[in-house]
Amino acid sequence: MKNNRLPKISWALYDWANSAFATTVMAGFFPIFFKSYWANPDDPVQSTFYLGLANSVASIIIAALAPILGAIADKGSVRKKLLMAFAFFGIILTGSLRILEQGLWEWAILFYVSATVGWTGANIFYDSLLPTVSVRKDVDIVSSLGYSLGYAGGGLLFLLNVFMFINYEWFGFATSAGAIKASFLMVAVWWAVFTIPLILFVKEPKTREKIGFLRAVKAGWKQLRLTLADLKHFKIVAMFLLAYWLYIDGVDTIVRMAVDYGKSLNFSDFTLITALLMVQFIAFPAALAYGWLAGRIGPKKAVLYGIVGYIFITFFGYFMQQEWHFYFLAAMVGLFQGGIQAISRSLYSRIIPHNKAAEFFGFYNMLGKFAAVIGPVLMGSVTVITGSSRVGILSILVLFISGGLLLWRVDIQKGEEYADKYLSEKIQNTSQAGRP
Repeated sequence: MKNNRLPKISWALYDWANSAFATTVMAGFFPIFFKSYWANPDDPVQSTFYLGLANSVASIIIAALAPILGAIADKGSVRKKLLMAFAFFGIILTGSLRILEQGLWEWAILFYVSATVGWTGANIFYDSLLPTVSVRKDVDIVSSLGYSLGYAGGGLLFLLNVFMFINYEWFGFATSAGAIKASFLMVAVWWAVFTIPLILFVKEPKTREKIGFLRAVKAGWKQLRLTLADLKHFKIVAMFLLAYWLYIDGVDTIVRMAVDYGKSLNFSDFTLITALLMVQFIAFPAALAYGWLAGRIGPKKAVLYGIVGYIFITFFGYFMQQEWHFYFLAAMVGLFQGGIQAISRSLYSRIIPHNKAAEFFGFYNMLGKFAAVIGPVLMGSVTVITGSSRVGILSILVLFISGGLLLWRVDIQKGEEYADKYLSEKIQNTSQAGRP
């Protein structure tokens, strides 16, 4: 089965399916619609706080569930079923955004948080199915296929939704609000339809071990404690993870809050949406180029350059005045967004023992789910306290600077040596233990 192309393509198509939520809903129309339709458009400071809080709550919920979900994924043959359950939950809540009338900001927040939990939870099981459709020699290719289809699919549907929004009369809508509401329903349908190939053609190996919910809870938190105990012996890994958590939180905050910030500066919806499309279509080729750059200068330097890029983006955002500035920032984000995430993962893989890669990457992914917890609340709170969205965006510098300084102190070469030493000692101890 692993050598069959159909399961690989079917698996990758789920990225095409669910990326519509990330582009049209999460990054695009929800922040705009929430600020101007569901919340009070005359109080942008308060709506920024609520949106930041919503993103943080969604991240906290899924991060708390991650150990449990990971234990189920590892020990039971229910990954596809749980992917379908979380995806269905997210699809229903996304489509339900269409029925919410003006002023119902509390319900909008509830539906958005719930849909985000469904989207992120499904992604955990989607990632866990990668080894079942690939072998070691093509896992990078299959993973990259999903990554590229995600950019393409999310970008194409978002482009169509933007066209509907701009020319809403052509599509029979009385207002642009009707076009945005229809876009939420289209995302739900797109997500559902392109999930079908995965359901039909991706199989997962059966396991004899059955695990219930309570055992999953215990196994998940036990695995988390074991990983934390291992990190005490890998201080370089622990320092990298702390650095990663800080700067990737900043990256995700910029992604999730950029439209809200532009709206606070009274930029037109057309400008905000067009800029998001720019990010989508610049990010994929830029990520490939970033991989080439990492091969030339080293992955650590490449990530540090990305952090410096985001520091510049944040500074420029503070002084931003005109709408063309927002286009410029969108191009900058597109250049660094995919690259800093991809190279961070490969850099991490260098400093962990390969025989414990699943365990360590489980913790890495959990931290990724916790990203955008500090940043949105920090930005929203500073905006409320100071009454200025500009000062709010500037507060994100704390995450990039602290994360960059920690990463600069991480000795990658020594980390690789420790990882190799740990692995060789394990092999030697196992060999000695097997002797009569």
